[in-house]
Amino acid sequence: MLTLDAFEEATEVVKKVAIETNLLYSDYFSEQTGNKVYLKPENMQKTGAYKLRGAYYKISTLTDEERAKGLITASAGNHAQGVAYAAKAYGCKATIVMPTTTPLMKVNRTKSYGAEVVLYGDVYDESAAHAQKLAEEKGYTFIHPFDDPVVATGQGTIAMEIVKELPLVDYILVPVGGGGLATGVSTLAKMLNPKIKIIAVEPAGAACLQASFEAGKPVTLDGVSTIADGTAVKTPGVEIFPFLQKNIDEIITVDDDELIVAFLDMVENHKMVVENSGLLTVAALKHLKVKDKKVVSILSGGNMDIITMSSVVQHGLIQRDRIFTISVLLPDKPGELVRVASTIAEAQGNVIRLDHNQFVSTNRNAAVELKITMESFGTEHKDKIIKALKKIGYDPKLISVMI
Repeated sequence: MLTLDAFEEATEVVKKVAIETNLLYSDYFSEQTGNKVYLKPENMQKTGAYKLRGAYYKISTLTDEERAKGLITASAGNHAQGVAYAAKAYGCKATIVMPTTTPLMKVNRTKSYGAEVVLYGDVYDESAAHAQKLAEEKGYTFIHPFDDPVVATGQGTIAMEIVKELPLVDYILVPVGGGGLATGVSTLAKMLNPKIKIIAVEPAGAACLQASFEAGKPVTLDGVSTIADGTAVKTPGVEIFPFLQKNIDEIITVDDDELIVAFLDMVENHKMVVENSGLLTVAALKHLKVKDKKVVSILSGGNMDIITMSSVVQHGLIQRDRIFTISVLLPDKPGELVRVASTIAEAQGNVIRLDHNQFVSTNRNAAVELKITMESFGTEHKDKIIKALKKIGYDPKLISVMI
């Protein structure tokens, strides 16, 4: 596998179920970075992620006997849905082991395709070990989410589509968890045009590939901590690691805070929901040290549950100073609250919550505390509001309060 013939075969096989996700040119990110940025929207793929490609191609290569045994895999969600969908298409049973932390939406979607879901472990690695155990006990055929050259070949069909649509692409940014997508994309891209630079992007809290590159061999992290649950992997694929070493030109790590801001950028400028792991390549754009290049960011998936989405939006608005909270001490006498509110209104601030605490001091005439949460247009506007309050004699203090 991972030959040009295999990639060509996989491309034809995957066409039976997958959508060819056309590149979207991003005016916003192009302007922000000084490059020509294109998005590969696999968040719009069937099952909401690229994983369907590798899962379907892998199952297509199994014998009837292997499929009849039933399939099993472990996944934080996207591979789970890919295997469940592909198994249903082939009419075979699928059992999916998912971490207990998997968002409910991903669990329910997986079940909706007819798969049996087993929740086990806090992270993917624990779920995978349990799935391997069940495979041995019950004779199921195990479908690895990333450490399988056949699966990686299916994922590599993304590169075939990118190069077909944008032959002169200079850089492809690909998110990394275990490395299956990066293996397939980087290997095929280099075959088609060795000049293409492949940038692997992983969360700083689960940077197993970076650690492995530094060690020169696959290593296992002591733990992972990231909101990018789809890439929260402790160990990169062992079988595919040589391909990653050969074909990845650079690794960029991204902090969770950067993913939060990237989510807002994507929703506001492209009206698309992209899950945290899929936003890795978007957040990495500002880390590129090049200009005037054709850059493709692979958006690997869009399966984000509403609760997570709400939390990310809230944190993003706070990070961008679109929502902030101040504490003001003022005398407890008529007219003071109106005075503060009028000043904020004149500065075009929009109050969304007030908390008036008369017991911050034993001397209420000296001071009571007013906590104000408000909306602004951003940092500059926030500073303008604070300056206006200071001008009339108050000393507002910024405080960290979630809405």
